[in-house]
Amino acid sequence: MEEVLANIRSAIKRNRQNKKRRLNSRIFRGGARTQVRKARSAIATGEKKAAAEEVKQAVIKLDRVAAKGIIHKNNAARRKSRLMRQLASLDK
Repeated sequence: MEEVLANIRSAIKRNRQNKKRRLNSRIFRGGARTQVRKARSAIATGEKKAAAEEVKQAVIKLDRVAAKGIIHKNNAARRKSRLMRQLASLDK
């Protein structure tokens, strides 16, 4: 990422804050993505009990990320809805 060359002290501080926040957000966003991926692969195996547990963990991660404002709450809701629909399709 290219460093922004700010001359004003408040802008320099803002750049430092943005960098710190971006790195922190990446950790949470990546964790949520990983959990969703695990849930999808558990659903693909067809093991209903394990899939339900993975989906539950993914929902918790997505809720936490949305609460922190890292992703939009509607984005989290959409992802959770899709996971739940895939999990429900195991019953059929």
